[in-house]
Amino acid sequence: MPTRSIIHLDLDAFFASVEELLDPSLAGKPVIVGGDPAGRSVVSSASYAARAYGVRSAMPMARALRLCPHAIVRRGHFREYRRYSEQVMAILSGYTPLVEQVSIDEAFLDVTGCERLWGSAPEIGALLQRRILEECRLPSSVGVASNKLVAKIASGLRKPRGLVVVPPGEEAAFLAPLPIEELWGVGQVAARRLHDLGVRTIGDLAALPREALVCAFGSFGNLLHEHARGIDHGPVVPESRRRSLSREETFARDITDEGELERVLLRLSDEVAARLRRHSLQGRVVGLKLRYGDFATLTRRVTLEQPTDLAPTIYEHARGLLRRAWKPGAAVRLLGVGVAGLVETPAYQLGLFGADDERWARLSRALDAIQARFGDGAIRRAAFLEPEGDDSDIEDWPEEQET
Repeated sequence: MPTRSIIHLDLDAFFASVEELLDPSLAGKPVIVGGDPAGRSVVSSASYAARAYGVRSAMPMARALRLCPHAIVRRGHFREYRRYSEQVMAILSGYTPLVEQVSIDEAFLDVTGCERLWGSAPEIGALLQRRILEECRLPSSVGVASNKLVAKIASGLRKPRGLVVVPPGEEAAFLAPLPIEELWGVGQVAARRLHDLGVRTIGDLAALPREALVCAFGSFGNLLHEHARGIDHGPVVPESRRRSLSREETFARDITDEGELERVLLRLSDEVAARLRRHSLQGRVVGLKLRYGDFATLTRRVTLEQPTDLAPTIYEHARGLLRRAWKPGAAVRLLGVGVAGLVETPAYQLGLFGADDERWARLSRALDAIQARFGDGAIRRAAFLEPEGDDSDIEDWPEEQET
């Protein structure tokens, strides 16, 4: 089997970089993108000038402003972020059909066999950086390796505008001196347990016998054993094979009212359904994510008889999951809706479903056309016509990954 050539490209401080493009006066200043500082919002992105003060993504906004009180806070222009992201992904797709967008600001590319067209993988990585900077005016960092795990870690080592190449056969040596926290799947809990075992670096982990790791971590120990040695067989999965779509919202204040939770659930269902239709996808599985005020989190899912891209169907099943899972009166911090088991649907096949579904299918596509022409807020459900001042912190995308 030939050695793969995998590139991981990550846009540097993406949200903050776009904000600087929208307002050039922000260039070089500490910029934080996030929710209302007076609420419980978190940092979505921070410019490198802000990071110099210790500000990081996913940090509570209140703490970020204590670290950098003179930072300039922007609530975010998510439509612009999406537009720039689409421009970048279009550039990447011009070099290989094997592009896996893993978030709004990063993607993997499998460029195995593309040498005759574009040069070696490091040359392709450098070319992508130049094109994205010249055409989109966005800085990026690139990691090149024989697998996704190592390429992802490599891209984060020399930010911003870094290009790190790990030659085949040198994966384990490259990883060995890095802190154990750099490894995929090693969060705070796993890191503490590994520290208790005397493991501080990935090299320390690689020195442990597989049996010891399985004893300590169960089946996850097998994965740790392989990853510590730079082994990862995961393929680059193109967008057409996307496995799920989801949307979640974190509230500035905990919600205890069932009606309010159901209104949020309806809005999230609308947005997930619209994204499914935009990608010509339908899903067989509807999922609910619920996080209480004490951060206890649960997920529930249900499998449908027929795949769907209709908001009423998604909402009906998500509401059913909520009513079974939620303790009435319990304070909810986060609510999310997701759809999995995706299948491609180039055209909606009317006649296969009931009259109500056909009516909703036609209505949904008409609404999609209105939104596409006049913008996302052109038309809304009457249930969402509430007074100004909504203080929720909407999480359209995961926070940018930081190193």
